[in-house]
Amino acid sequence: MGDPPFERLRSSVVSKLTDVPKRILIGRALRSDRLGETLLPKRVALPVFASDPLSSVAYAPGEVLLVLSIAGVSAYHFSPWIAVAVVVLMFTVVASYRQNVHAYPSGGGDYEVATTNLGPRAGLTVASALLVDYVLTVAVSISSGIENLGSAIPFVVEHKVFCALAVIVLLTLMNLRGVKESGKLFAIPTYVFVAGVFIMIVWGVFRGAVLGDHMHAPTADYEIKPEHQGLAGFALIFLLLRAFSSGCAALTGVEAISNGVPAFRKPKSRNAATTLAMMGLLAVTMFCGIIGLAMATDVHMAENPAADLIHNGVAVGADYVQNPVISQVAEAVFGKGSFLFIVLAAATALVLFLAANTAYNGFPLLGSILAQDRYLPRQLHTRGDRLAFSNGIVLLAGAAMLLVWIYGADSTRLIQLYIVGVFVSFTLSQIGMVRHWNRHLATERDQAARRRMVRSRGINAFGAFFTGLVLVVVLFTKFTHGAWVALLGMCIFYATMTAIRRHYDRVADEIAPPEGPDTDDVVRPSRVHSVVLVSKIHRPALRALSYAKLLRSGSLEALSVNVDPAETKTLREEWERRGIDVPLKVLDSPYREVTRPVIEYVKSLRKESPRDAVSVIIPEYVVGHWYEHLLHNQSALRLKGRLLFTPGVMVTSVPYQLESSEAAKRRARKRQDWNAPGAVRRGPAHDHHDRAKESSQST
Repeated sequence: MGDPPFERLRSSVVSKLTDVPKRILIGRALRSDRLGETLLPKRVALPVFASDPLSSVAYAPGEVLLVLSIAGVSAYHFSPWIAVAVVVLMFTVVASYRQNVHAYPSGGGDYEVATTNLGPRAGLTVASALLVDYVLTVAVSISSGIENLGSAIPFVVEHKVFCALAVIVLLTLMNLRGVKESGKLFAIPTYVFVAGVFIMIVWGVFRGAVLGDHMHAPTADYEIKPEHQGLAGFALIFLLLRAFSSGCAALTGVEAISNGVPAFRKPKSRNAATTLAMMGLLAVTMFCGIIGLAMATDVHMAENPAADLIHNGVAVGADYVQNPVISQVAEAVFGKGSFLFIVLAAATALVLFLAANTAYNGFPLLGSILAQDRYLPRQLHTRGDRLAFSNGIVLLAGAAMLLVWIYGADSTRLIQLYIVGVFVSFTLSQIGMVRHWNRHLATERDQAARRRMVRSRGINAFGAFFTGLVLVVVLFTKFTHGAWVALLGMCIFYATMTAIRRHYDRVADEIAPPEGPDTDDVVRPSRVHSVVLVSKIHRPALRALSYAKLLRSGSLEALSVNVDPAETKTLREEWERRGIDVPLKVLDSPYREVTRPVIEYVKSLRKESPRDAVSVIIPEYVVGHWYEHLLHNQSALRLKGRLLFTPGVMVTSVPYQLESSEAAKRRARKRQDWNAPGAVRRGPAHDHHDRAKESSQST
């Protein structure tokens, strides 16, 4: 009965084996009062929260051209109009979300807006959509970055799933170190990418408009074999809507800023709104610039390049690698192999990896809020050692890695699942904001404030209409191409969170204290029956018996299990010889079990007196070295685990520290004294003095 608990074994072994590498990977733990030091200024918040929409210009223009190529090169002249529609949508969403961050600065974002104004079900729908979208953001961004990098490094293409998983692990470790440190790491490549794209646009316009140069993309001389020729009427409209929905990938991640307002420095709302406006302006400028240069340099893209791209009258074949639009435009503007071309290519690949950081900041924050509202496990609500929501970060990484593995890190397949969730949250959020302003207008009497509210309501109403229209288009054009998977993921999240909330509510109802004057009588048992488990008479058992006597229980007895008749006989004789004034009860165990007879006996006590509580007291001895735990069985642990599920039973461990544990304590104190600043170095004489002092005090 005197076995050390498994918890001590685990804490002593696991902590020693994992603490050092953990500190190397994520750094020292931070105190809670240093949370303010992790808040972000705007210059760092921009790459942290806006890297996703900024980097989407690396693949969103290509997605537009890929869809239009179904009708051949002749359909490319629609791309500027699609770009204009995307720009209008971007400005609408940015303007709408600027209202959100001012009205709801707590960080709940779309979830809080929908829950407050439309009800819990709408809020849970938004939360499900955002969680799915964050997972897809990581999967799509990493996969796209791997494909961009693979055009220069063949090894990456040959092992793209492994490389994608490795990048996700690396990003996870970076974010576990804390949001501020990860933001500093991400700021440089993000700003290099933005600067590179703007230099490319300015230099391309200068070469074409001023110098009159004729820039040609690598695919300018290629022809596209259209899958459908002469599209008109409904078929053409459907194609344009599908191209528009693909271009809307440029809007993913806009909502992350409204979810991340608590991570900004004060004034939080104003800084978040400013960052949102900066992000929107940069994203639309780069998106339009790349589309315009792609048209000027005759970039040709195809959904199935091996068969649909024709060069010198022959299909390019399966060995052809179709480079992204941004790479082809950079080659045409800067020249292949030039310094600026290499810098932009490297920055593009890197920023696509880092774009996943938007999700790494949005998902854990949203998960923390959902956990606080009891829709997700409570572990997601607490911050880790580095004041980041570590459990949410790990959960996001696991889900994204699973998705990358299932889809083979293929961004073309993954992107079909994309942007459904984000437009669900866009639409419900803006509808919720309209109701928010209606509620405030009903009570507001100040005319200046009313005019501001009416203007804000108009912006949100237009945003709700526009994003709702886009949501219908996305579902209509992408459902059979993979959007149904995203919808299925949303349903799974919704059902899971609903079940978790029901569980927490049920537990809360069961453990809620009763009301009324007789509360103490209901909670307090009528008597306590204490049972001390003993296998033999030794110091731990005698200490446990002494402790049990101090509890002043209604009744007290010692309990032993007859596994070895000779040992049991010896125990009885020693018990009588010492004259221990506690009755000893011995349970027979013909199958030499210990746990089952004790459990059955405790249950019989509960059955005889249901209102009585049974206190099971287990003597334990504590060893000082982790390997010494391996020399003892874990019967006490198994017994505790079984008693845990027995109603009305309390388990108490009475530890007895052996000499090895005392020596370990002295060694730990010695190390602490040795490492303390200005400490006097201690030697064997000091240890002898300490032992003598402890012995004197004990006596």
